[in-house]
Amino acid sequence: MPKCLLPVGGRPILEWQLRGLDAAGIHDVTLVTGFEAGAVERALRAIAPPAARLRTVFNPFFPVSENIGSCYLVRDLLRASDTVLLNGDTLFEAPVLHRLLAAPAAPVTVAIDHKPAYDTDDMKVSLEGTRLRAIGKTLSPAETNGESIGMLRFLGQGGDLFASGLEAALRHPEGIRRWYLSVIHDLAQDGLIQAASIAGHAWGEVDYPADLAAAEALVRGWEAAAPAQLIERAVTE
Repeated sequence: MPKCLLPVGGRPILEWQLRGLDAAGIHDVTLVTGFEAGAVERALRAIAPPAARLRTVFNPFFPVSENIGSCYLVRDLLRASDTVLLNGDTLFEAPVLHRLLAAPAAPVTVAIDHKPAYDTDDMKVSLEGTRLRAIGKTLSPAETNGESIGMLRFLGQGGDLFASGLEAALRHPEGIRRWYLSVIHDLAQDGLIQAASIAGHAWGEVDYPADLAAAEALVRGWEAAAPAQLIERAVTE
Protein backbone atom coordinates (compact mmCIF):
# COMPACT_ATOMS: atom_id res chain seq x y z
CA MET A 1 0.00 0.00 0.00
CA PRO A 2 1.32 3.50 -0.79
CA LYS A 3 2.12 5.31 2.43
CA CYS A 4 -0.21 8.17 1.55
CA LEU A 5 -3.15 5.73 1.60
CA LEU A 6 -2.46 4.40 5.10
CA PRO A 7 -5.63 4.95 7.19
CA VAL A 8 -5.35 7.37 10.09
CA GLY A 9 -8.50 8.12 12.05
CA GLY A 10 -10.54 6.26 9.46
CA ARG A 11 -9.24 8.31 6.51
CA PRO A 12 -6.17 7.95 4.29
CA ILE A 13 -3.31 10.34 4.99
CA LEU A 14 -3.86 11.75 1.50
CA GLU A 15 -7.48 12.63 2.30
CA TRP A 16 -6.40 14.58 5.39
CA GLN A 17 -3.89 16.43 3.22
CA LEU A 18 -6.45 17.26 0.53
CA ARG A 19 -8.86 18.53 3.19
CA GLY A 20 -6.13 20.75 4.64
CA LEU A 21 -5.25 22.18 1.24
CA ASP A 22 -8.92 22.77 0.47
CA ALA A 23 -9.43 24.59 3.78
CA ALA A 24 -6.58 26.93 2.83
CA GLY A 25 -8.13 27.69 -0.57
CA ILE A 26 -5.68 25.56 -2.56
CA HIS A 27 -7.70 23.59 -5.10
CA ASP A 28 -5.24 22.92 -7.94
CA VAL A 29 -3.29 19.89 -6.76
CA THR A 30 -0.73 17.78 -8.62
CA LEU A 31 0.23 14.44 -7.09
CA VAL A 32 3.44 12.73 -8.13
CA THR A 33 2.84 8.99 -7.87
CA GLY A 34 5.12 5.97 -7.97
CA PHE A 35 4.56 2.73 -6.07
CA GLU A 36 1.03 1.43 -6.70
CA ALA A 37 0.12 4.58 -8.64
CA GLY A 38 -3.15 3.03 -9.77
CA ALA A 39 -4.32 2.61 -6.18
CA VAL A 40 -3.75 6.32 -5.55
CA GLU A 41 -5.60 7.30 -8.72
CA ARG A 42 -8.56 5.09 -7.82
CA ALA A 43 -8.69 6.43 -4.27
CA LEU A 44 -8.87 10.04 -5.46
CA ARG A 45 -12.37 9.51 -6.83
CA ALA A 46 -13.70 8.90 -3.35
CA ILE A 47 -11.61 11.30 -1.24
CA ALA A 48 -11.20 14.44 -3.37
CA PRO A 49 -12.95 17.57 -2.00
CA PRO A 50 -15.67 18.87 -4.36
CA ALA A 51 -13.69 21.97 -5.37
CA ALA A 52 -10.42 20.12 -5.96
CA ARG A 53 -8.86 20.07 -9.43
CA LEU A 54 -6.52 17.11 -9.30
CA ARG A 55 -4.03 15.60 -11.69
CA THR A 56 -1.41 12.91 -11.25
CA VAL A 57 2.09 12.61 -12.70
CA PHE A 58 3.64 9.15 -12.64
CA ASN A 59 7.31 8.91 -11.67
CA PRO A 60 8.69 5.82 -13.48
CA PHE A 61 12.02 6.24 -11.69
CA PHE A 62 10.63 5.80 -8.16
CA PRO A 63 12.39 2.43 -7.57
CA VAL A 64 15.84 3.98 -8.11
CA SER A 65 15.43 7.67 -7.27
CA GLU A 66 15.06 9.64 -4.07
CA ASN A 67 12.33 12.31 -3.91
CA ILE A 68 14.43 14.66 -6.05
CA GLY A 69 13.13 12.71 -9.05
CA SER A 70 9.50 13.44 -8.19
CA CYS A 71 10.21 17.17 -7.92
CA TYR A 72 12.13 17.12 -11.20
CA LEU A 73 9.09 15.75 -13.04
CA VAL A 74 7.00 18.79 -12.06
CA ARG A 75 9.72 21.42 -12.52
CA ASP A 76 7.68 23.16 -15.23
CA LEU A 77 4.81 23.58 -12.76
CA LEU A 78 7.20 25.03 -10.19
CA ARG A 79 8.34 27.56 -12.77
CA ALA A 80 4.84 28.49 -13.88
CA SER A 81 3.14 29.46 -10.62
CA ASP A 82 3.45 30.08 -6.92
CA THR A 83 3.42 26.64 -5.32
CA VAL A 84 3.23 24.75 -2.05
CA LEU A 85 5.29 21.54 -1.97
CA LEU A 86 4.11 18.91 0.50
CA ASN A 87 5.60 15.53 1.35
CA GLY A 88 3.18 12.65 0.98
CA ASP A 89 3.58 11.48 4.57
CA THR A 90 3.03 14.76 6.42
CA LEU A 91 -0.18 15.14 8.45
CA PHE A 92 -1.06 18.69 9.50
CA GLU A 93 -3.90 20.65 11.01
CA ALA A 94 -5.18 23.57 8.93
CA PRO A 95 -3.42 26.35 10.92
CA VAL A 96 -0.03 24.85 9.97
CA LEU A 97 -0.58 25.62 6.28
CA HIS A 98 -2.18 28.97 7.10
CA ARG A 99 0.95 29.94 9.06
CA LEU A 100 3.17 29.10 6.08
CA LEU A 101 0.98 30.98 3.60
CA ALA A 102 0.92 34.05 5.87
CA ALA A 103 4.71 34.18 6.25
CA PRO A 104 6.51 37.26 4.84
CA ALA A 105 7.16 37.03 1.11
CA ALA A 106 10.38 35.24 0.12
CA PRO A 107 11.42 33.19 -2.90
CA VAL A 108 11.37 30.00 -0.81
CA THR A 109 9.97 29.49 2.68
CA VAL A 110 10.39 26.26 4.64
CA ALA A 111 7.89 25.39 7.38
CA ILE A 112 9.74 24.34 10.54
CA ASP A 113 8.98 23.27 14.09
CA HIS A 114 11.00 23.02 17.29
CA LYS A 115 11.44 20.38 19.97
CA PRO A 116 13.85 19.77 22.86
CA ALA A 117 16.00 17.21 21.02
CA TYR A 118 16.35 15.80 17.51
CA ASP A 119 17.18 12.29 16.29
CA THR A 120 19.20 11.07 13.33
CA ASP A 121 16.15 10.79 11.06
CA ASP A 122 14.93 14.37 11.59
CA MET A 123 15.50 16.81 8.71
CA LYS A 124 17.20 19.41 10.86
CA VAL A 125 17.65 23.11 10.10
CA SER A 126 20.17 25.75 11.10
CA LEU A 127 18.92 29.34 11.25
CA GLU A 128 20.19 32.88 11.44
CA GLY A 129 17.11 34.73 12.62
CA THR A 130 14.51 33.52 10.12
CA ARG A 131 17.04 32.89 7.37
CA LEU A 132 17.81 29.27 6.65
CA ARG A 133 21.54 28.62 6.73
CA ALA A 134 21.57 24.82 6.37
CA ILE A 135 19.20 21.86 6.19
CA GLY A 136 20.01 18.16 6.48
CA LYS A 137 19.86 15.08 8.66
CA THR A 138 23.51 15.25 9.68
CA LEU A 139 23.55 18.68 11.35
CA SER A 140 25.08 18.58 14.81
CA PRO A 141 23.04 19.50 17.92
CA ALA A 142 25.01 22.75 18.21
CA GLU A 143 23.97 23.74 14.68
CA THR A 144 20.33 22.70 14.96
CA ASN A 145 17.54 25.23 15.58
CA GLY A 146 14.53 23.21 14.39
CA GLU A 147 13.32 20.67 11.86
CA SER A 148 11.61 20.82 8.48
CA ILE A 149 8.09 19.39 8.52
CA GLY A 150 8.05 18.61 4.78
CA MET A 151 6.10 21.67 3.58
CA LEU A 152 7.54 24.55 1.51
CA ARG A 153 6.19 27.63 -0.27
CA PHE A 154 7.64 28.99 -3.53
CA LEU A 155 6.86 32.55 -4.65
CA GLY A 156 7.98 34.50 -7.72
CA GLN A 157 11.42 33.38 -8.81
CA GLY A 158 11.60 30.78 -6.06
CA GLY A 159 10.11 27.96 -8.11
CA ASP A 160 12.44 28.67 -11.01
CA LEU A 161 15.48 28.74 -8.73
CA PHE A 162 14.47 25.40 -7.22
CA ALA A 163 13.78 23.85 -10.64
CA SER A 164 17.16 24.99 -11.93
CA GLY A 165 18.80 23.55 -8.82
CA LEU A 166 17.09 20.20 -9.42
CA GLU A 167 18.37 20.13 -12.99
CA ALA A 168 21.89 20.98 -11.89
CA ALA A 169 21.90 18.29 -9.21
CA LEU A 170 20.69 15.58 -11.59
CA ARG A 171 23.52 16.25 -14.02
CA HIS A 172 25.79 14.43 -11.57
CA PRO A 173 25.80 10.62 -11.29
CA GLU A 174 24.94 10.71 -7.59
CA GLY A 175 22.18 13.29 -8.07
CA ILE A 176 19.36 10.77 -8.36
CA ARG A 177 20.08 9.57 -4.81
CA ARG A 178 19.80 13.05 -3.27
CA TRP A 179 16.85 14.38 -1.32
CA TYR A 180 15.24 17.45 -2.83
CA LEU A 181 15.98 19.35 0.37
CA SER A 182 19.67 19.08 -0.46
CA VAL A 183 18.91 21.50 -3.32
CA ILE A 184 17.24 23.82 -0.81
CA HIS A 185 20.44 23.60 1.27
CA ASP A 186 22.47 24.67 -1.77
CA LEU A 187 20.16 27.64 -2.39
CA ALA A 188 20.38 28.62 1.28
CA GLN A 189 24.08 29.37 0.83
CA ASP A 190 23.04 32.40 -1.25
CA GLY A 191 20.66 33.66 1.45
CA LEU A 192 17.53 32.88 -0.56
CA ILE A 193 15.63 30.68 1.89
CA GLN A 194 13.47 31.76 4.81
CA ALA A 195 11.94 29.66 7.57
CA ALA A 196 8.43 29.99 9.00
CA SER A 197 7.84 28.47 12.45
CA ILE A 198 4.57 26.60 12.92
CA ALA A 199 5.29 26.02 16.63
CA GLY A 200 2.15 25.43 18.66
CA HIS A 201 0.24 23.76 15.83
CA ALA A 202 -0.11 20.02 15.38
CA TRP A 203 1.52 17.97 12.66
CA GLY A 204 3.11 14.57 12.28
CA GLU A 205 5.17 12.48 9.90
CA VAL A 206 4.53 8.80 9.27
CA ASP A 207 7.81 7.04 8.58
CA TYR A 208 7.53 3.88 10.68
CA PRO A 209 4.70 1.67 12.00
CA ALA A 210 5.12 3.20 15.45
CA ASP A 211 4.35 6.62 13.97
CA LEU A 212 0.81 5.49 13.13
CA ALA A 213 -0.18 5.44 16.81
CA ALA A 214 1.02 9.02 17.22
CA ALA A 215 -0.83 10.00 14.04
CA GLU A 216 -4.05 8.43 15.35
CA ALA A 217 -3.75 10.46 18.55
CA LEU A 218 -3.09 13.60 16.52
CA VAL A 219 -6.23 13.16 14.44
CA ARG A 220 -8.35 12.33 17.48
CA GLY A 221 -7.24 15.65 18.94
CA TRP A 222 -8.41 17.51 15.84
CA GLU A 223 -11.77 15.76 15.86
CA ALA A 224 -12.28 16.44 19.56
CA ALA A 225 -11.55 20.14 19.03
CA ALA A 226 -13.82 20.48 16.00
CA PRO A 227 -17.16 21.02 17.86
CA ALA A 228 -15.66 23.76 20.02
CA GLN A 229 -14.20 25.45 16.94
CA LEU A 230 -17.58 25.35 15.20
CA ILE A 231 -19.29 26.92 18.23
CA GLU A 232 -16.65 29.65 18.44
CA ARG A 233 -17.03 30.41 14.72
CA ALA A 234 -20.83 30.56 15.00
CA VAL A 235 -20.64 33.00 17.93
CA THR A 236 -18.08 35.17 16.12
CA GLU A 237 -20.13 35.32 12.93
